[in-house]
Amino acid sequence: MDHYKLVMPEALNHYGFLFGGNLLKWIDEFAYITANLDYPENRFATVALDNVEFKHSIHNGEILRFSVTQCRKGTTSVSYNVKLYGSRDPANRDKILFETCITFVNLNEKGQKEPIQEKK
Repeated sequence: MDHYKLVMPEALNHYGFLFGGNLLKWIDEFAYITANLDYPENRFATVALDNVEFKHSIHNGEILRFSVTQCRKGTTSVSYNVKLYGSRDPANRDKILFETCITFVNLNEKGQKEPIQEKK
């Protein structure tokens, strides 16, 4: 599933580039939305974010495309691969700006792991 975000001035650091914490927040949000659309009968919490390495700077006004695809499903957890692309420069639309894997666990009302329920 693809999600989009416009980089605005309030998301920048003091050097004028996207603040990494904002990027991680958006990744968490968009992957969480995807997990909840894939498995709506569940209560997910983020448990892991892998390989956080910022390789490319992202500027104000960039339109980011977050490509979120499921890469693993266990009994109580599900993982998604998130690839980030820029949209402003047609020559770089296929260039991955950032990539990570994020894992969610399904929890019951008491905060204990519970098997993932499939869509009804």
